[in-house]
Formats: sequence, structure tokens, C-alpha cells
Amino acid sequence: MLRPFWGVASLASRLPDLAASQGAQVTMLQRGLLSKYVTLERFTLRPRVLDVDDAIWLPGGVGYASGLARLSDHLICGNHFLAEQFSRWHERVSVIPTAVDVHRFVPAAAPSTELRIGWSGSSSGLRYLESIEGGLARVLARFPRATLRVVCDRPPRFRDLPSRRVEFVPWSAEAEVAVLQDLCVGIMPIDDSLWSRGKCSYKMLTYMACGVPVVVSPFGMNAEVLARGPVGLPAVTETEWEASLGRLLDDEGQRRSCGEAGRRVVEEHYSIERLAPRLARVFQEVAGGRARTAG
Repeated sequence: MLRPFWGVASLASRLPDLAASQGAQVTMLQRGLLSKYVTLERFTLRPRVLDVDDAIWLPGGVGYASGLARLSDHLICGNHFLAEQFSRWHERVSVIPTAVDVHRFVPAAAPSTELRIGWSGSSSGLRYLESIEGGLARVLARFPRATLRVVCDRPPRFRDLPSRRVEFVPWSAEAEVAVLQDLCVGIMPIDDSLWSRGKCSYKMLTYMACGVPVVVSPFGMNAEVLARGPVGLPAVTETEWEASLGRLLDDEGQRRSCGEAGRRVVEEHYSIERLAPRLARVFQEVAGGRARTAG
């Protein structure tokens, strides 16, 4: 019963943004003003650019996603899977991945000597981490010095992993980089679902920017990033997770070379310096189209 009142209050809080758009050359939309509903977006000033970095048509519905797309003059999608879907609803779609600040996410001054596997993310993604618990348990049993660090807004709920081998670190912006820098391997397990294929691999890219080798599920954009260089290893089954993690934990030289390759890949393909000019060109083209129409 409270949802209609919450919706009205939420929209009311966005009215200053709506008014501010009237003085802009381009309005950028990131999802809708009200989750899962197209509402006041049509009253923002055109041209509009819709930025999409998730499969928003799954929780919100096709009508929601396509409605936002059709109200927009240009779409920016974080990966090719999203672009393929949104191209059904709009002819002007650009693929620009989520950019990483490579001046903030940097390798540690000296590599950690600890065998520390790390996972970072929101609690909504803990189910992916918990799904590979068997493989993680076998790795920790094989490497008595190894530990698992979980950086999140709440602790994971493992059934079998010994608590003394799991370190929970509450996520904070201040500590985010430091807790990644002293990992020896960063992991990103996901499932082979439409929602996961819509992910833009930001977690994987931040590990790599910190010079940390990765083991990831090779689905969606994860596979695309893996293909750019020897940045780490893929894993799907629990046996593969055990094998890939074990291979990196066993070989310090390979960890170092994968970490260096990952850093290069982020700098060359996913850094703000590489992607900001592409984003600027989209805005310039869209704004230029508005000027030509007005003229």
C-alpha cells in the first residue's frame, strides 16, 4: 500500500534534475527516474542519451526498457550483448564500456606475499560466490596458507568453509583500492544467464587495474576481456575453479605476468583516458544534431 506514496515522493525528489535538464545541451539518462516505470523522462530536454550498463529489461520489463530507448536520441551500452538487445528498439547505439580510473586503481608498490584470494561486490552477487564454495574449499585445503577475502556490505553465508580462513571486509570507498591491491588472485564467478551477460565486468577490471590476476566465469563480457590478453584463467565448474586457482597460487611468476598483462589491457582498452573521448564524441554528435535541427 505504501508503494504509490513512495513513487510520488521519489519522483518529487527528481524534479530539480528535471528542471536542470532544461538548461543543458544534452540530457543523459541512466535508467529511469522511477525504477521499472517510464514516467517524467519525456519532459527532460532533448536530445537525450540513455546509458545502459545492465540488462534492465529483465527486472523492469521490455516495455520499460524499450520505452526509455524510444524516448532517447542515442544509446550508450556497456557491452555488445546489451547493444544487440537495444538495437531492436533504436538505430543509434554505441558500445562504450564502463571506464576505470587507472590513477586510483593502481598496483601496490610491492606485491603481497600472502596467498589471498579476493572477491568484491554487493550482497546481491554473493550467491555467485557461494555457488563455488566446494571449489574454494578444496583450494583452501590444498594450500594451508591461503585465505579468502570477501569485500561486501554483508558477510557471505558459507556452509563448509572454515571461518578462520575467510576474512570479511566491509566495503568502503576509502578502503576499496587498498583491499584489492594485496590480493594475489581476484575472482568473479557468475552464471550463464541473460542478467549475467548484461554485466560489464567492472569488478574484473578493477582487479586487473590493481595488477591482480583473475579467475572468472567466461560468460558475456568476462570472456571478451579474457580474450584481450593473458590476464588470468577461466573457470565454470567447481573442478575448474579448483584447478585455475591452484595453478595461479602455485606459480608466483604466472601471477606476476598475468597481473602485468591485466594492467596493460585496462590502460589500453578500459581506462577513462581511452573511453572519455569516445563518450565526448557521442555527446558532440548528438548536440550537433540538435543544433542543425534548430537551424
